[in-house]
Amino acid sequence: MLSRLTRLQAVAVCAFPVVALLATAVFVPLPFSVAQPGGTVNVLGENQGDPVITISGAAVRETRGQLRMTTIEATGPDTDVSLGDVLDGWFRTDRAVMPRDAVYPSGDNVREIEDYNTEEMRKSQDSAAEAALNHLGKDSDDIKVTLKLADVGGPSAGLLFSLGIVDKLNGDGSGGDLTGGRVIAGTGTIEADGKVGAVGGVALKTQAARRDGATVFLVPRAECSDAKSELPKGLRLIPVTTLKGAVTALTALEKGTGSVPGC
Repeated sequence: MLSRLTRLQAVAVCAFPVVALLATAVFVPLPFSVAQPGGTVNVLGENQGDPVITISGAAVRETRGQLRMTTIEATGPDTDVSLGDVLDGWFRTDRAVMPRDAVYPSGDNVREIEDYNTEEMRKSQDSAAEAALNHLGKDSDDIKVTLKLADVGGPSAGLLFSLGIVDKLNGDGSGGDLTGGRVIAGTGTIEADGKVGAVGGVALKTQAARRDGATVFLVPRAECSDAKSELPKGLRLIPVTTLKGAVTALTALEKGTGSVPGC
């Protein structure tokens, strides 16, 4: 039988590697990114002095209200994230810890990732214009849509781009604004056929939206539960799966008729 002293020594010997491992983990970079609410941009207005949406070949409406696309800000792909950073992010509602591969899914260096995100934004803009014109039954050969948004990459602004084009060309379809004069925010990818896709980071985006004055947030239906997890007070969620559904919901909200879906 081991003596009391021997037991204590045994515990110390066993504990030392664990303590050493934890101490090392605090300083070793981990494969995570820490994200926080980012900026928002009104796609019906200007960004860095340039109109976000420019349309030629068709009459364009004067719009009221705002349609704000939302973003998150994440630590860079070459930023070292420690265990302390991860633990801090887990215990804060305005931070999210995400696998680095989920935030930066392509590329081995910063330049490759920037190029990828730029290309994804370009594709998203093309799809957004096509989806909006298809929804309105307008000929893309006669109408040119130019979308310009500096310093933002990725496809998650697609839905808001499409809604902005619809509002500028058609409003609610009967002379009113699609926004009803409200500050509407949201997120979601868009395909040319109008299908809305999930994007990630919606709990942080709702915080950015409310911070910048939004009272309504359009969220891909598949991400309703994530959006509700840290939903700011005074922000109403409207789930969407298609551009048509988003337009219908906003028109019902603006006119006060019909049902408006909720998460």
